[in-house]
Amino acid sequence: MNAIDHRFDVVVIGAGQAGLACGWHLKQQGLDFLILDEQQQSGGNWRNYYDSLELFSPAAYSSLPGLPFPGEPAHYPSRDEVVRYLEQYANFFQLPILPGIQVITVDQKAGGFQIVAANGQSCFTRALVVASGAFSRPFTPDIPGLESFRGVQLHSAEYRNTQAFRGQRIVVIGAANSAVQIAYELATVAEVTLATREAIRFFPQKLLGADFHAWLKWTGLERTRWLNDQSTPVLDDGTYKKALKSGLFNQRSIFEQVPPTGVVWADGQQEAVDCLLFATGFRPNIAFLEDLAVTDDRGRLMQRDGQARHVPGLYFVGLPKQRNFASATLRGVGPDTEVILPHLLRHLRSTDTEAVIAAQR
Repeated sequence: MNAIDHRFDVVVIGAGQAGLACGWHLKQQGLDFLILDEQQQSGGNWRNYYDSLELFSPAAYSSLPGLPFPGEPAHYPSRDEVVRYLEQYANFFQLPILPGIQVITVDQKAGGFQIVAANGQSCFTRALVVASGAFSRPFTPDIPGLESFRGVQLHSAEYRNTQAFRGQRIVVIGAANSAVQIAYELATVAEVTLATREAIRFFPQKLLGADFHAWLKWTGLERTRWLNDQSTPVLDDGTYKKALKSGLFNQRSIFEQVPPTGVVWADGQQEAVDCLLFATGFRPNIAFLEDLAVTDDRGRLMQRDGQARHVPGLYFVGLPKQRNFASATLRGVGPDTEVILPHLLRHLRSTDTEAVIAAQR
């Protein structure tokens, strides 16, 4: 990234699905831009998810702009299929991606932003798009005693497969798709309880022959903030509900305390546990923006439809509920980039005008 003397029109932070979709749109506009990513290969965090992960949406609803997802439109792509697709996407459109760059600070300067990486390199950009992902900062709830737990404690972001868990007593925490899918998988080799704060909401993967996501599109619900990627009902063809009912794994209300050897359930019962696996979601990866006015006093990101409220020239793509249900999904990041694009172009034109005026003084 040794580009200190280069003035980019736009820099995008993140080369996952959001950054790649943004790159496609920027390339259509003929802009001078660069995509920075802390990983060595494009594709975001998909390659880091558990081995058996399948998309909860079919291929027909899983494409970035300009390149359909390959294969049968009705099939549900695996993790590895998504990784290959994202790699193919970056190569097909020859997007300017600089890998292995961890951005640590962004400072607002006259006419744009100065970006500094962990290796000391830096660059300047007139506009900045943060596409660093909603799935790279695992969230674990604060539960009394958790820090003293002597068993295995991990987040779903660290889980890969059942190999290390055979014969163990495991509590999976969470009530969304990933929690149920992981609990079901682990229950084939271990004793598993799913601990939730609320009842699991099952919904048919297909209704009257059409996928759940097709119904969201037809009803217009995908254009609302009614749901997000981490709170959708558990999409099920009947497998998970049947497994829960049959006792393959069980469900209990979330425990209230964690002694060193296990958990204390809400009824006061203490139980020995080998592993606590948190499938409790993620938080946006925006630590490098801490010197900018981007969050309120409650830590909430101050943005509207992808535009930073108080920082001109700063934009976001890929946040959950940024605009609607689809915002943090493969199919949602392209339309969200389309929404910010006119504002971004207007900002670039305004900085052009300011530069001309300054040169004439």
